[in-house]
Amino acid sequence: MSQATATEDVREDGVIRSVSGPVVTATGLNARMNDVVYVGEEGLMGEVIEIEGDVTTIQVYEETSDVAPGEPVENTGAPLSVDLGPGMLYSIYDGVQRPLDELERRMNSAFLDRGVDAPGIDLEKTWEFTPTVEEGDEVAPGDVVGEVPETESITHRVMVPPDYEGGEVVAVEEGSFTVEETVVELDSGEAVTMHQEWPVREARPALDKKTPRTPLVSGQRILDGLFPIAKGGTAAIPGPFGSGKTVTQHSLAKWADADIVVYVGCGERGNEMTEVIEDFPELEDPQTGKPLMARTCLIANTSNMPVAARESCIYTGITIAEYFRDMGYDVALMADSTSRWAEAMREISSRLEEMPGEEGYPAYLSARLAEFYERAGRFDLINGDEGSISVIGAVSPPGGDFSEPVTQNTLRIVKTFWALDADLAERRHFPAINWNESYSLYRTQLDPWYREEVAEDYPEIRQWGIDVLDEESELQEIVQLVGKDALPEDQQLTLEVARYLREAWLQQNAFHDVDTYCEPTKTYRMLQAIKTFNDEAFDALDAGVPVEEIQDIDAAPRLNRMGTAEEYEEFIGELESDLTEQLRELY
Repeated sequence: MSQATATEDVREDGVIRSVSGPVVTATGLNARMNDVVYVGEEGLMGEVIEIEGDVTTIQVYEETSDVAPGEPVENTGAPLSVDLGPGMLYSIYDGVQRPLDELERRMNSAFLDRGVDAPGIDLEKTWEFTPTVEEGDEVAPGDVVGEVPETESITHRVMVPPDYEGGEVVAVEEGSFTVEETVVELDSGEAVTMHQEWPVREARPALDKKTPRTPLVSGQRILDGLFPIAKGGTAAIPGPFGSGKTVTQHSLAKWADADIVVYVGCGERGNEMTEVIEDFPELEDPQTGKPLMARTCLIANTSNMPVAARESCIYTGITIAEYFRDMGYDVALMADSTSRWAEAMREISSRLEEMPGEEGYPAYLSARLAEFYERAGRFDLINGDEGSISVIGAVSPPGGDFSEPVTQNTLRIVKTFWALDADLAERRHFPAINWNESYSLYRTQLDPWYREEVAEDYPEIRQWGIDVLDEESELQEIVQLVGKDALPEDQQLTLEVARYLREAWLQQNAFHDVDTYCEPTKTYRMLQAIKTFNDEAFDALDAGVPVEEIQDIDAAPRLNRMGTAEEYEEFIGELESDLTEQLRELY
């Protein structure tokens, strides 16, 4: 971690007074809020979270068993920060940015001892630096001074740190350097290296936050088609156990058209994080054909890791995302799940004996959630470029109760809500997103993009689909009372059209080579085909054809095969012709 090298005057200037789980109090410690300290004989990393007189309260990021009063506390004088520079992609970190593979190599074991530390990036590895400035050029904070080919997919842009003054370039080097070697010198005396540090609880600066106008295309029909999220937007995926939160986020991480993916596993089960850690390095990036990890940074913080590190892992992830945003990239951050983060805050708050809020969560729960999600957005950067961070947070409400505090406070902040439904999951309808409870507030501002890039009538056809599904929801209540056969024929036909919307359009097979990803144009054409069936079927009904004959035409079941059709334009074109021909033959 960068804290170990942040200051040379790490000193012993306090002693432990009491220990309560991850919360330790110390006396005689000359510290400020959010300073990183090392606790006990083993030097466990912690952070100052409360100061009252001579008593300093610390949350410790490691297990505190066997730590006793009277042991020393050392203060670094620096806040919890992350190491930023080439080498973050392909990496798998814990909640405070310690590289897990490096710790495993040092310990020669998957079981880590306490007090083990390592920098977030390799300080000894050399990188090939190509400058983009010359001597005499004026540079300001945030300006790009050079490039490094970090991975097969991503070029790392070396920037003047945002807390520098900037000035005229008086020396610039090209060649192989470690991240701590100077590559550009300024007349202000400042030296630019490939290594930066930034406090995790402080947002990196930007000039302006803009209204996002471009969708983050996910390849999931129900998301892109009904409930889109913008690049720079925020979304929540709440759902009970087993409803598909993690699978949905994995699909987004793989298929979303973001340049960089930061995946934060916050307090999830160890087997789920193991699956992520094992699977992601094996996945091929569909955009480039290279390994997906070449544009991915993983933060793994499982449920058996110390609770304080769980509280910090969200901030670690968003700070790394902001760094790549400052390079002008579009970043997607997946947080799975913010409920575990909130539970960590609740545990620490209770040990601090703070006044509890609803269901025992701290009174500042909504403020912390807002601070996190507000760091998402589409930004004008301080160097004149533009970048975005899209944040998608999974929420795990106990028992699937969406009225609990974390879900409700998240809903007040995010603009896209993808509500997962256990009943849909039990019926094997995936993605199990409830179209009656979900919503997106980005639709209107994204409509111009869909009109230009997909089809002029896209918003109208989408609204038709929404209206049919809404009508089906109302009719199902009547069907449960009197049965489907008691409905008028036009309503029976509406239910048939809605069934194809659900089964052929909203359902998607994540394990099928073709259906796992659906581009926006295909999403539109599939919906258009169902509307063609709807229009021709109602024309036949108006001409006196019985609804049973309409339902029995040969072409209709082929609607369910549209998603798996490789040459979808040809398949859907032929299908629409057959639907029209067969239905018109009936009258």
